[in-house]
Amino acid sequence: MEIIKPGTQIPFTRYRRIAIVISTAVNLAVLILLFTWGPNLGVDFAGGSMVHLRFQDRVTIPEIRQALARSGLADSVIQDFGQDATREFLIRLEKTSAELGVLGEQVRKSLSEKFGADRFEVRRVESVGPKVGKDLRQRGTLSVIFATIVMGVYLWVRFGYSFGPRFGLHLGLGAVIALIHDVLITVGALMLANYEFDLTIVAALLTIVGFSVNDTVVVCDRIRENMRKIRRASLETIVNTSINETLSRTILTTGTAVMVLFALFFLGGGVIRPFAFALLVGFFSGVYSTIFIAAPVILMWEKGK
Repeated sequence: MEIIKPGTQIPFTRYRRIAIVISTAVNLAVLILLFTWGPNLGVDFAGGSMVHLRFQDRVTIPEIRQALARSGLADSVIQDFGQDATREFLIRLEKTSAELGVLGEQVRKSLSEKFGADRFEVRRVESVGPKVGKDLRQRGTLSVIFATIVMGVYLWVRFGYSFGPRFGLHLGLGAVIALIHDVLITVGALMLANYEFDLTIVAALLTIVGFSVNDTVVVCDRIRENMRKIRRASLETIVNTSINETLSRTILTTGTAVMVLFALFFLGGGVIRPFAFALLVGFFSGVYSTIFIAAPVILMWEKGK
């Protein structure tokens, strides 16, 4: 099945400079936002305790806070959660895992006095110590960084055998730049949407790295084939032809994945929604970076060697 007709020549490489300028500006904005505002860290990374509640009737955050004030938990962070935000809430507290059992009973007792013991349900209580949270935060960051570097080295080695280490290095660096772009775009979108960063988001970022580099590998492999078949054409023509020839495959692969992610985002509930949102942003960004970042960066380096 081909969505794009054979022989189509959309001049993607003509807009590479505009795309790189826009992408650079957006990435710098995300970095500034990351170091000034900072991500909304979940319990996994920030440490503390989290209580997941569901009420049978609609309640408000001030009502819950007023009930918790009786147990000295008035400073808790209360957040709407789930599809029905007026009935499902997350309560975050600065408590250690040693107080986990007592914490659940405190919350249950305070809410029972105000709403009634049979009017709400404590779905889960989780707790992470500050040292464990810091360690998980560092390991999560390093996992994304190492995965990105390894993908670049893989492309360098794979295509270096065919066209020499210099051209293979350019392919690897182009892929790394595209992956960094995808990760930053996803992180920025998560921050703007005020989703929490936890281990699930780290898994989403690693998935984005693997999915995005797969598209880049397909385009680079087609560039390798066309460089052998179309020897008289310029490198820009070969790159543009390769992108157009793999465009149908890119649209079909990403499109089928995106349909599943839309279903997860709208029907999966509040627990899975941040994960689905991150993948949606990352997959769209991956298609963009493969077309306007990875291959054009290779072309610009080759022209300026």
